[in-house]
Amino acid sequence: MAAKQSIIPIVSKAFCSFSEVVLVVRRRPRVVNGGGFVVTDCKQMAIFSVDGCGVLGKKEELILRDAHGNPLLLIRRKGGIVEALSMTRQWKGYGNDFLGSQKLVFSLKEPNTSCLSNKNPIRISIESKEYYNNYGNFEIRGDFHDRDCSIVNSRGDAIAQIGVEEEVEQVMTGRDLYYVSIKPGIDQAFVFGVIAVLDYIYDGSTRC
Repeated sequence: MAAKQSIIPIVSKAFCSFSEVVLVVRRRPRVVNGGGFVVTDCKQMAIFSVDGCGVLGKKEELILRDAHGNPLLLIRRKGGIVEALSMTRQWKGYGNDFLGSQKLVFSLKEPNTSCLSNKNPIRISIESKEYYNNYGNFEIRGDFHDRDCSIVNSRGDAIAQIGVEEEVEQVMTGRDLYYVSIKPGIDQAFVFGVIAVLDYIYDGSTRC
């Protein structure tokens, strides 16, 4: 009998699956409904959505919502941090605890805009000690701009893969429609919180 996949949630165990999941991201036009994107399953049912500044009216702020429109993560860009003689910025993703208070879920360090390359991977740190003790932190490997990258844990294991099907590229740009394959036991809400930030960094639909 196969061992049951362990689940240690980052946002909520409600968004963790015992099997691998493939979801589709479709960007919303800025002109029509303020931009952002919608995440659907194989039956084209909405699972998540992300509102950017075109919806919220605030720059450098994003909201990840569930299928019912309930907010899961409030993501904000913080001020610069001087590190190794260069200015970097951090994104902070906040959820709510069982008392309804805001809690920090993850931090993503944005590289200098002149250094957005594979040589300078974007790193994500997790606030959950239980998750960190089991899996450590994460980084982005590959090129999100081309929708060809992975979210990798400290062991070097890919927890999520972002890509574009060849048939899709023939009818529309991979920046507008792409898939995300998420490994068993991984918190899908966390993955799309990270993707929301990557979309903003690479001048995607979440920006004004």
